[in-house]
Amino acid sequence: MKKPILQTFPLSTPWQTLDPFLFSVYHLDLFPKGNGEMGPDESLLKGRNLGSDFDPSQKWRMYHGQTIPGFPSHPHCGFETITIVNRGFCDHSDSLGAAGRFGQGDVQWMTAGRGVQHSEMFPLLKDDEENTLELFQIWLNLPKAGKFVDPHFKMLWNEDIPMVKEENARIKVVAGTYKNVASIDPAPDSWAANIENEVAVWNIHTDANSEYVLPKANSLVNRVLYFYEGSEIHIGDKKINPNFGIVLDPSEEVSIKTGSETAHFMLLQGKPIGEPVAKYGPFVMNTQAEIQKVMEEYRLTQFGGWPWPHPDNVHDKNRGCFALYPDGKLVEK
Repeated sequence: MKKPILQTFPLSTPWQTLDPFLFSVYHLDLFPKGNGEMGPDESLLKGRNLGSDFDPSQKWRMYHGQTIPGFPSHPHCGFETITIVNRGFCDHSDSLGAAGRFGQGDVQWMTAGRGVQHSEMFPLLKDDEENTLELFQIWLNLPKAGKFVDPHFKMLWNEDIPMVKEENARIKVVAGTYKNVASIDPAPDSWAANIENEVAVWNIHTDANSEYVLPKANSLVNRVLYFYEGSEIHIGDKKINPNFGIVLDPSEEVSIKTGSETAHFMLLQGKPIGEPVAKYGPFVMNTQAEIQKVMEEYRLTQFGGWPWPHPDNVHDKNRGCFALYPDGKLVEK
């Protein structure tokens, strides 16, 4: 009998990924109370490096925000971002004129394609209690044929995303199909849009002191299970501690026995694109020559410019979750 585990590795920041994924990061920030203006009600002068994306010595990080946490306007090209906000809120603005506020389980799917700028800010909306932020951002590559598609912005509201409830587990199906339960359609030009690519993004939560069986895939895909929170788990005779990634044999079911705490996993799976990858920061192409061309395009056009008043644009504090699409369509949650 084959062993289901091909490899394990400690989770660093960002997480190690396999084709067709390029990048995945998990943010857990225990932000303090808000100051009434969506920033932290604490001093930023106590040795806090505002430009440090991932500082493990801090319980919360401003990243590149100066007054409100987050990532002010920056470009992307040649891939897609999938942003899952389990706790807290994210304010999105982009060069297409799209905008939104989402959180508490919502997901934003953005195809950068031929180029887009966007900002991702994390407003601290609560002034009477702490503002915990928990989110994942996953970069899914586009094949050469899709590198220059039109940018696309899509919001997946939490209440619309399938949640499969089993005896000992709950599986949030952000992308792909789990035991005949299909996700909301991804962006139209996504590698995930073709079911034959068997792309899956599943956030899995299993009960303490229980057993959960992860079903096998239908084809030979890359499959990585990220164990990001809980006590130890056992797969066969192997004990695995939290903050480890597990590369799995997709042709095998995987029985996972959990320890004394609820175990939380992110599963990323998909058929490899199998093309050369050339990267320079937020630009992903197939060759360095293409990277140079894209960088020149950005210098000349700024991917359409920035239509918002500030690079760290945020929305009205009292506004609920919403999505404003590039064609002017407004959806209030």
